[in-house]
Amino acid sequence: MWDIYIKQFRDFLILEKSLAGNSVDAYISDIEKLKQYCTWEDPSTEPTVVDLKKLKAFIEWLNELGLCARSQARIVSGIKSFYKFLETEGVIGADPSVLLSTPKIGFKLPVVLGIEEIDAILKSVDVSKPLGHRNRAMVETLYSCGLRVSELIDLKISNCYFAEDFIRVTGKGSKERLIPISAKAKNEILYYFQQFRNHMSPAKGHEDYVFLNRRGKKLTRVMVFTIIKELAELAGITKNISPHTFRHSFATHLIEGGADLRAVQEMLGHESILTTEIYTHIDREYLREAIIQYHPRS
Repeated sequence: MWDIYIKQFRDFLILEKSLAGNSVDAYISDIEKLKQYCTWEDPSTEPTVVDLKKLKAFIEWLNELGLCARSQARIVSGIKSFYKFLETEGVIGADPSVLLSTPKIGFKLPVVLGIEEIDAILKSVDVSKPLGHRNRAMVETLYSCGLRVSELIDLKISNCYFAEDFIRVTGKGSKERLIPISAKAKNEILYYFQQFRNHMSPAKGHEDYVFLNRRGKKLTRVMVFTIIKELAELAGITKNISPHTFRHSFATHLIEGGADLRAVQEMLGHESILTTEIYTHIDREYLREAIIQYHPRS
């Protein structure tokens, strides 16, 4: 029955929760781990007879395997969703995961770049090369719009409303949102089109994507990561950064400048404002460091 219930849960995540493919796969992978554990000693064990004691033992097993607290927390979330689904469908009378506690995750502030560091990265781009203008436009768009790397590589020409200074992106859970685009980012994209994009033949099915590689296909996540790492090294940035660092920087600089937290939440596409509030912690950390550095009593 595990496989039947897991398939029904997958259909629920896709059809009713409208989750993206990667999210669905992650949920199903976590439930498959639970199935493996529960049927290890007794293959006849069904999900309907699993109790809280069994679930706690499963989490302890994950801990013994060396799984980090963040991964354990994600799996607990998946288990709770699975059993809530079974309860709602009337498969079980009571949800055994209600009292299953989530492992505590240590608070860690994300790496943020200063404006000077971002400018240094932009200046490190070699615009004498054909793809230089694309890379500048890519970095400027990541920072100016606070995009996830998946949102950047999936950005389409048909979703760029430059006359209105907005772009439309598809974020987590296939949710769309409109984001203002700065004049600088818009000009970098248009210049990239003028210098490179308009002079190439996009591959079939890739005609509408903004950022393309030499073969006319949309960029991959790995390619964007590689480009960012190379540019950071050229700019002399020693911080461990990734494309997501520009998103963190975008949000932090908005909060530091006095932007409304709800507005930042909307632009980032966060479902909960609690996720956005991490950037207020970054701002407070900046103030604390300023006091330590400059106050005579520190």
